[in-house]
Amino acid sequence: MLDPTKRFSNRVENYLKYRPTYPPEIIPLLESECGLTTESIIADLGYGTGLLTELFLKNGNPVFGVEPNPEMRAAGEKVLAKYPKFTSIAAVAEATTLPDHSVDLVVAGQAFHWFDRPKARLEFGRILKPGGWVMLVWNGYRVESSPLMAAYQDLVLRYGTDYSEVQQEAEGFDVEAFYAPGSCKCVRFEFQQSFDCEGLKGRFLSASFVPGPDHPNYEAMLKDLRKVFEANQKHGTVVFAYETVLYYGQLPEINSDSVR
Repeated sequence: MLDPTKRFSNRVENYLKYRPTYPPEIIPLLESECGLTTESIIADLGYGTGLLTELFLKNGNPVFGVEPNPEMRAAGEKVLAKYPKFTSIAAVAEATTLPDHSVDLVVAGQAFHWFDRPKARLEFGRILKPGGWVMLVWNGYRVESSPLMAAYQDLVLRYGTDYSEVQQEAEGFDVEAFYAPGSCKCVRFEFQQSFDCEGLKGRFLSASFVPGPDHPNYEAMLKDLRKVFEANQKHGTVVFAYETVLYYGQLPEINSDSVR
């Protein structure tokens, strides 16, 4: 499978335009559950184009964004340049270069499944202040919510070049085990985007496992995607349904010998 740090190099434009941001309800949740304030220092690991990062910057938080992919990072830096409390770092989640015990909250949006989890666990523990928190969040689409979403999933299964491997990475691990011997809580939010035909195409092409223009199935894939749009559109748009799944918890003190 393609190196995770390089997967999105040719997806940046569609990612910026068509990937959703994260529910604003995340901020009050973290305020009430994790003691988040505007002074809390955030490390957003694998921040990509800044979709999650901006949620915290708008809240007034200082944020260190760590991103190894140069194309995604450049796009994020451009989007977030207006925020003086943002610092972009060219590094990986397993070796952030941040000082020991320097952040209050580690977050990862749509990225944690790409990390080397034992190494990331050690790095999170190193950079977190005592009593710090870890939030892991994904925006998944709700396949069972409508005929459109079911048909979209069928296209992903039919044309995705390494979709099964990506799904195994994203779903084939126990998030709760990452926090052990501590615990975490899980919260879910539902929301949606509306797309015209070009928007649905852009959303589809933003996925790293979808074939690009040089693939022999590319044109047939887009033709089938248009058929899905036409079969489900109302007044020129379709509704794309999401579920945000968010985990939050604290990491007990560990050492390298306890991580396998």
